[in-house]
Amino acid sequence: MLKVEGLQAGYGHAQVLYDVSFEVREGECVTLMGRNGMGKTTTIRTVMGLVPARGGRVTIGGQEATGLAPERVARRGLGLVPEGRQIFPTLTVRENLVATAANRAGRADPWTLERIYGLFPRMRERAEQAAGTLSGGEQQMLAIGRALMTNPWLLVLDEATEGLAPVIRTEIWGVINHLRAAGQSILLIDKNIAVLKRLADRHYVIEKGRTVWSGTGADLERDREKVQSYVGI
Repeated sequence: MLKVEGLQAGYGHAQVLYDVSFEVREGECVTLMGRNGMGKTTTIRTVMGLVPARGGRVTIGGQEATGLAPERVARRGLGLVPEGRQIFPTLTVRENLVATAANRAGRADPWTLERIYGLFPRMRERAEQAAGTLSGGEQQMLAIGRALMTNPWLLVLDEATEGLAPVIRTEIWGVINHLRAAGQSILLIDKNIAVLKRLADRHYVIEKGRTVWSGTGADLERDREKVQSYVGI
């Protein structure tokens, strides 16, 4: 459903991506791994139309998507949980959830406020609270809920558990596992090999703006030392 081939991108005169390729099929959970500064977030920002591609190709559902504006990428069914959450701090939790809600694909079982509150009970408790006053973990839950309210076919999570307390991290991994089991297609950007190995169907490693390794969970176990050397943790 999402295919990225030879993607190149950068900022100003600095090139960050030289040759990034990966794909996500319907119903899969796929990871992008690598150390900080290797191009993972730039890859996602380029796919989402936030950074212009300098080369390569992005297709969504078999249709050309290279260079589409971010709102058009979202309409194609990609829902982003960005690094740093980027919730609307002055809006309430409920307002954040409904601000970008949509069911463009006409799903029979769309995500609603009640479904989000069932997934994240704390969001119900904080529904009328300004989002900027939430804890970091609660803001991450809100960011995931906001992306789900767009009813995406592909949920993209950039560093979903970075900097969070272990108990919150475990809760969010549990939610992601629940979504995966329900058939939600997921693209995860993270470095936690132990968790990702159990959670995802396939994995890609990015090093200095290039895809340098890819494989299944079994491949990851076999090449663990090699992957560890790239990921660096």
